[in-house]
Amino acid sequence: MNSVQRVFAALNLEEPDKVPTFDFVIDRKVIEAMCPGCSYHDFVERFDLDAVVALPDYTRVEIDTDVYRDEWGVVKKVTGEETACPIGAVIKSDKDMQSYTPPDPLADHRLDSLKKAVARFKGKKAIVINLHDVFSIPRYLRGYSEILMDFVLNPHMVRALVDLSVDYNIELAKRASALGAEVVVTSDDIASNRGLVMSPAHFREFLLPGMKRVFKAFREAGLYVIKHTDGNITSILGMLIDAGINAINPIDPVADMDIGEVKKRYGSKVCLMGNIDCAGVLAYGSQQEVVEAVKDCIRRASPGGGHIISSSNSIHSGVKPENYATMLEAIQQYGGYPISI
Repeated sequence: MNSVQRVFAALNLEEPDKVPTFDFVIDRKVIEAMCPGCSYHDFVERFDLDAVVALPDYTRVEIDTDVYRDEWGVVKKVTGEETACPIGAVIKSDKDMQSYTPPDPLADHRLDSLKKAVARFKGKKAIVINLHDVFSIPRYLRGYSEILMDFVLNPHMVRALVDLSVDYNIELAKRASALGAEVVVTSDDIASNRGLVMSPAHFREFLLPGMKRVFKAFREAGLYVIKHTDGNITSILGMLIDAGINAINPIDPVADMDIGEVKKRYGSKVCLMGNIDCAGVLAYGSQQEVVEAVKDCIRRASPGGGHIISSSNSIHSGVKPENYATMLEAIQQYGGYPISI
């Protein structure tokens, strides 16, 4: 199998020739340490990852050192990580919501990064586009505390923002698919280590219908769907799977999510993507501890197929480059089918 076939087999709950691997975010400092002078695309090729990930492209206006405003109007601060931190809300009232217009999803530059990935890797690596589903755009536009209070105090605001996010990402996904994307991942975190950031009842009422609609549209566009959220999602995992996803990521061990137990309960319904601990073993562990973590993850999640091995969140700047290299080497050594660890 090549990488594309390998990823598709896992997403179809089948056994590939070996467990596929990729991560949605790999910090540029880790890339530089492991592959000096390499771009992200060079790194994907050099370390034979099974997928390449692209983000939509948004222009930005610099406000101050390390502070900018993006096309959505959201003010963000550059932190040194791959993802900037929102520090200024856009929609502060119902009037703001009524007059707000999102950036054009079909702007000429919107998917330039995807086009480059397709040109270099189509047919060689699975092509992944990283979009949103129902929560990230609302919290960026409204503010984190404000959107959580809106579930109780201003529910029509939640519904309006969810609809905006769903409609926008459906349009992006259709265009991405037409340009050559094959998989979509939605990176909307909805949980902490202790559980959801809203109640399961509010999730079911306000977010789940939008998730079902956006995931259905993604699939109708010909895309496999991977849902990412950190944290403990035990209370809604069944709902997420029933919403129409092909894979769940990352099954966060720091939040007491056990990939072996999830495999036993849901492995016949959904592909599991995860879950080497990037907060602990990849950041602070020894290389031997990394090898043991990879072996344990493969042993518990890979038999029978339906597993893509990755970090438990991302390859962030605190991950030891030598540990990520060891993780990739161990996957090659122990990830062949039939699993025999």
